[in-house]
Amino acid sequence: MAFKPARTSKGQPGREPGKPAAPAPAATAAPVLVPAPATPDGRPAVTGWLLRGKDGRLTAYAPGGGGVLRWTETEPGGPDWSGPELVVAATGLDPRLTIAQGSDGYVHFFTLRTVTTAAGEPKTDVVHAIQYQTGRPVKDWYPMGTPYRDQERAAKTGHPAAVVDSSDNLSVFVRNAGGGVCARVQEPSGKWSSWKDLKGSGSYGTICAGTADDGRIEVLAPAKRGVMRWTRERTGAEFEQVPDLKLQVEDGSVSARQTGGDRITFLWRDAGSQDVHAFRADAPAAPLGGTASGPVAVLRTPVDGHDCTLMAQRGPDGRPALAAYPTETESAGAVWTSTGEVCAGAPALAVDALGRVVLAAFGTDGRLRVTRQKTNEPGLAMAAWTVV
Repeated sequence: MAFKPARTSKGQPGREPGKPAAPAPAATAAPVLVPAPATPDGRPAVTGWLLRGKDGRLTAYAPGGGGVLRWTETEPGGPDWSGPELVVAATGLDPRLTIAQGSDGYVHFFTLRTVTTAAGEPKTDVVHAIQYQTGRPVKDWYPMGTPYRDQERAAKTGHPAAVVDSSDNLSVFVRNAGGGVCARVQEPSGKWSSWKDLKGSGSYGTICAGTADDGRIEVLAPAKRGVMRWTRERTGAEFEQVPDLKLQVEDGSVSARQTGGDRITFLWRDAGSQDVHAFRADAPAAPLGGTASGPVAVLRTPVDGHDCTLMAQRGPDGRPALAAYPTETESAGAVWTSTGEVCAGAPALAVDALGRVVLAAFGTDGRLRVTRQKTNEPGLAMAAWTVV
């Protein structure tokens, strides 16, 4: 016998005679998800945040909402996007986010998290989350600890840097409580090593690491006496400290990109002039102009058949600025061109599924903005910006 809802004398279902109708539930508005691409003091909170997955779709990421916000192309090459959506939400996360991607397409997220234990004590960990496929759920944060059991020292751990080598193994680096650098490395078996002390002292800023196709990794850490450096020649080898660079760089301005089979080019800002400089282990640092602040996004890609290195930054007027030069030919110079509206944090560069250069930035209103390379014009002509 089918169930029939009770009816009142007025024929309204769900209410017994003589009882007032229950008020209709109030509509619940969806939470507004606003990215935080810059920290409260204005520094970029994330770099390298525009990535292409194995299926060809681009995804943009930013910290926000107590987790990671994600925007994803609905089809390879756009123009439409889904998002923002909140993934791997948690309490106690640092406002900064590190992102790394391997050749397998996996996207790795790292940050610091501080929670209160059942005993009421603060506990700090480096935490790691993984997105295996574009647009799919992200595996929850996994605590990797810090180099310390003592939580007073653990709380002094610096924000992590991370790279994925040519074997798709991860290496994570942090500034330790003494101003040196510690690393935790994923071994070829897939297991994680314990935290290793790479030595050094006097570091005060953000670490940057780069990797090459042969498994080589280079690590830079700004320090009071200059820039400390380490290298690992191949997967499975140990890190070795090499002589410091006797110069001063702006904290948080260092980025890296492979520019040859075993060559990694670092770009940073000179602490005095604020100009961008490029550095490789076999050559002195070369100036590239672009006076501003913060890191530059770096992309290596052909332009009109020529191997080029592209750079993007938040320029002195607050707008994204783009420049390019022949890869490893810094002597050719770079001309910076501003475009779009004032942005927050650092812009990002990628190549989409159709081979077009994509420049993206977050507006001061929190909206994602994207411009793509024109296909009907030579050179690096960019189309009008679109707001996602």
